[in-house]
Amino acid sequence: MQHRLFHPIPHVIPLFLWTLTAALLFASCSNESIAFKKAEQSYAIGEYYAASINYKKSYSRCKPKDKAKRAVRAYMMGECYRHIGYTQKAIAAYQNAVRYNVPDSLAYLHLGRQQLKAGQYKQAAQNFKQYIEKDPGNELAQSGLLSCELGPQWKAKPNQYSIKKEAILNSRRADYSPMLVGDEADQIVLSSTRNDAAGDDLSGITGQKFGDLFFAKKNEQGKWQPVEVIEGEVNTDYDEGASCLSPDGKTMYFTRCSSDPDYPRYAEIWKSQRSDASWGKPTKCEISRDTLCSYAHPAVSPDGEWLYFVSDMPGGEGGLDIWRTRITEKGFVGMENVGRPINTSGDEMFPSFRPNGDLYFSSDGHPGMGGLDILIARNDSVRGLVVENQQYPLNSSADDFGMTFDGVHNRGYFCSSRNDGKGWEHIYSFECPEILQTVTGWVYEKDGYELPEALVYMVGNDGTNLKLSVKGDGSFTQILKPGVDYVLLGTCKGYLNVKNSIRVERSEESEEYTLQFPLPPINVPVLVDNIFYEFDSAELTPESTDALDKLVAMMNENPNITIELSSHCDYRGNDAYNQRLSQRRAESVVKYLIEHEIAEDRLTAVGYGESRPKVITKKLAETLAAGQPKLEVQENDTLTEQYILDIKDEEKQEVLNALNRRTEFKVLRTTYGTTLNEYNPEAEEQKALKEQEEEADEQDEDFVF
Repeated sequence: MQHRLFHPIPHVIPLFLWTLTAALLFASCSNESIAFKKAEQSYAIGEYYAASINYKKSYSRCKPKDKAKRAVRAYMMGECYRHIGYTQKAIAAYQNAVRYNVPDSLAYLHLGRQQLKAGQYKQAAQNFKQYIEKDPGNELAQSGLLSCELGPQWKAKPNQYSIKKEAILNSRRADYSPMLVGDEADQIVLSSTRNDAAGDDLSGITGQKFGDLFFAKKNEQGKWQPVEVIEGEVNTDYDEGASCLSPDGKTMYFTRCSSDPDYPRYAEIWKSQRSDASWGKPTKCEISRDTLCSYAHPAVSPDGEWLYFVSDMPGGEGGLDIWRTRITEKGFVGMENVGRPINTSGDEMFPSFRPNGDLYFSSDGHPGMGGLDILIARNDSVRGLVVENQQYPLNSSADDFGMTFDGVHNRGYFCSSRNDGKGWEHIYSFECPEILQTVTGWVYEKDGYELPEALVYMVGNDGTNLKLSVKGDGSFTQILKPGVDYVLLGTCKGYLNVKNSIRVERSEESEEYTLQFPLPPINVPVLVDNIFYEFDSAELTPESTDALDKLVAMMNENPNITIELSSHCDYRGNDAYNQRLSQRRAESVVKYLIEHEIAEDRLTAVGYGESRPKVITKKLAETLAAGQPKLEVQENDTLTEQYILDIKDEEKQEVLNALNRRTEFKVLRTTYGTTLNEYNPEAEEQKALKEQEEEADEQDEDFVF
């Protein structure tokens, strides 16, 4: 699987092979040696498919008695087939190398790992044991031997995962690395080498077309429609694939592998910004100044602060490792290997995140079914960071990788090369039943629309401390833990904070808590719903208590604001009398707030009488047009006496008069007090960003997942 959107420096050919090769080339300039030389040249720049063709030619032209030659050619054929995923051909090539007594014992290790990938557990175990005799401490051999025991056991006792090959998303070529997008997960981006991919050339690495990014979307019935080329400037004649989105859905990171006939190809990570329905011209991500290493398979952490990726750079555990770098406004800061127990001396690839923070990745270094297996890394309160294999049937003896999730649920899509003779990958759906307790919330402007720029801070008494971005419709969904008390604070620049609290009881079935965060704007008056007074009086009715208590809570959640509390009347009655009545009503509300421990100097009572009639907002116009009776009013209409009298329907007039009779507040200051006794999200965010940058500059060696 190393070929799939990852072109590292080709493995170094063992010294004995170079020595033997030089001697053989010196002795003969035959067609066999020419083919061998071409194969070496292709292999040196990572064109494994092209190299395999010439190694095969060279092998077939060697006489059977030239065992040393045949051993070298067979071994190198196996190396090529291993890189491009031709498992059965790799097995045959390594078997020939062993049969001709290839001097390098690594042939037994590679043969065993390829047999493991083919599900030939007994044969693989024999070769692992033979290799362990020569290198007892080899991690890959020991892991492979354990896999020969676990694979059959897991297959005999499948877990609760159910999988299905998705015909509509697949082609007759390779389709891999799916990514669900959209607020309803109703779109999917995938990589493919299908015929519709750009360019006409075939890759010397894989023998297929260069991959491109494609997408599909669901219809109104929830069925996937045919796959199309992704819109925008992302695709080129090179390889593009293995993509991910930032939490806000505005930035896409993806892998690109360029082509050069004379030099090795190094994978790079690029990013593109969404522009309406398409993706803009991408730019290269400058992760490191090291230009002799590959960077691929990007994944952004759920909080948007870290870019995880795969690289073969020095300083890892061996093979391909998962690394991460911090995302800041200035670019990528610092770089660290996530270390063990995630990385091994094998290959760890294709990281992705579930929204709850669980890291999924694929590895051929951990014990498993064979090939790349999907594993999960998550923090356990007792054991710390734990890595677990997802077993059968999510995993198979072939390559399994590229997880993407449908929201918070343990369902989605991945890709696998199982049941494909050529080792090409295809898209599968998966689902694993589980009891989920979740909270879904909507953040929107009070009396207005959703706020997609909002952030929700979520704190639990178990130590949970999350910063949640919202979707385009202002919503978010987060998994909860039973037995935990949570406080959630909805915030957005230019708006006041709104707090909600929930206690999660243990449940035997899935359940969802629903919260609303109507954020009052700072710069415009805000209507206080459901405040009522006795007729022709300033006395508050008992029905007003709930609304008044919410106003008290809002003042406590925003301790640095002062407000003007105003009352308004309709045009009926004496102007002076209406003025006095509205002033007394505003004072009644202020008195209630003071009695509930809101500081008096944070409150100003003003009665406007009938002098400030209601101005219609866009949202209110839509509400009135849909109500009974239906009112055709326009945004920015002012409900003056003449405006209302021009409407001849008395029922409609009364609706508009009721809108004028209202209690409102507006923010006067946001800097009240000299100390912040309550949580200030903006201050905390700036503080956290500064701390993160300082930590990144230090580049601590210790890693905490």
